[in-house]
Amino acid sequence: MTTLYGELAESIMNLIESGTFREGQRVPSIRTLSRQFGVSVNTVREAYGVLETQRIIESRPQSGYFVRRNLPGFPATPPVIDLAEVNPHDIIPCSLREDVEYLTKRKPFRGLNLAMGSANPELLPSKRLNAFLGAVSREAGTDIVDYDTRKGLPALREVIARTSLDAGIHLSPDDFLITSGCLIGIGLAIQVLCQSGDTVAVESPTYSEFLKLFKNLGIRVLEIPVSPREGMNLEVLEWAMDKHDIKAVLSIPNFNNPVAFHMPEHRKRALVELVTRRSIPLIEDDAYGDLSFFNQRPVACKSFDTTGMVIYCSSVSKTLAPGYRVGWVAGGRWHEALTQQKVMLSAGASLPTQTAVARFLGEGNYARHLRTMRRALANQTGAMAELVARSFPKGTCLSRPAGGFFLWIELPETIDTEELFRRSAPEGIFFRPGFIFSASDRFRHHLRLCAGTWNSEIERAVLRLGELACQMV
Repeated sequence: MTTLYGELAESIMNLIESGTFREGQRVPSIRTLSRQFGVSVNTVREAYGVLETQRIIESRPQSGYFVRRNLPGFPATPPVIDLAEVNPHDIIPCSLREDVEYLTKRKPFRGLNLAMGSANPELLPSKRLNAFLGAVSREAGTDIVDYDTRKGLPALREVIARTSLDAGIHLSPDDFLITSGCLIGIGLAIQVLCQSGDTVAVESPTYSEFLKLFKNLGIRVLEIPVSPREGMNLEVLEWAMDKHDIKAVLSIPNFNNPVAFHMPEHRKRALVELVTRRSIPLIEDDAYGDLSFFNQRPVACKSFDTTGMVIYCSSVSKTLAPGYRVGWVAGGRWHEALTQQKVMLSAGASLPTQTAVARFLGEGNYARHLRTMRRALANQTGAMAELVARSFPKGTCLSRPAGGFFLWIELPETIDTEELFRRSAPEGIFFRPGFIFSASDRFRHHLRLCAGTWNSEIERAVLRLGELACQMV
């Protein structure tokens, strides 16, 4: 849902990023900005509150608001692309990728986990959800222990159709298919669209779980470079489409994992237009879309789809309950094929958790929960970014996300993050080295940190990781 103060906050941030207001400069007073933008004083105050939470501006007593110290972000102009390197790859076996998965996902976890891919459970409405789960289990009787329906619980599909309006998606409940999480939906799409040996174009870097999925299915990967500001390079993607037989494009356009970029609307529209002209399906992972720091939920690529070329996938795993395993797919042209694939693979979701999520979403709890969660994640991500800027080696660059909970960090080229991981792991400090997000061993001096949790122990882990990195310069 778009909010006026969210729009205003994003406008001010854009002015800061463009250099209109520089580090240490005073930004307009609340009353001045109210007059300039024709909004209320309270709207400006809310917008400045969001920017303070993100540590973009700061309030100084009796003086007003000022731009805080600039963090070492990525350059506005992306590097020149060597098109000779844009070729399909098989997935390179990586033992450390498996080690990272094992060490950071084992239960109970022992250590300081900067590698996780979810928010702190304390930010999730666990008690409320579990209360709904208990209530629906008591009320539904034997029906609740039956198998999932073909497309998923009708009540859940109805409420998803309503909540998807915030992402600009106008579909009926019958256009949605419930799955056991977002990745399951993406896996169904890949199996419907591709055969072993086929090529899928992905963002580079890309979510490491995609690479595991592709490896298991024998899919080749064509990595398309991204910009931290605009996402997938569409010019390179179009060039690659001319040179290679691409069966599908897979993208996380909103608060991407791992780079955390937010693809602008005009680029989303251009991406959909490109895949439509080429008749190549786009698989959109929008699991992070609800986690905007500005309370302004960005639209999905699916909102620009008029011909059914976009297969839209999302879930509640990042916002409500990872363990409930409730996701959904809007399959466009391939919706019936996806439904049949789900039935064939018995990839249904649990009816009790579907019912609990449907009730939670349907009773107006979600919007209130998101407001609280977004503010907490903005604060945590800003705090982690400041600490990285202060404690990591000179020459470090990092993303400035507008949503989600990831920081993508580029260290000086002399630092290999595989070696950094091997130094930090014995101390119980885990993160995700950059090369596990590539099919071709790229991003050796990059890493991803998760700000889903923030406390004194996580702060100590970031400081220690910075110390270890400085020792390697």
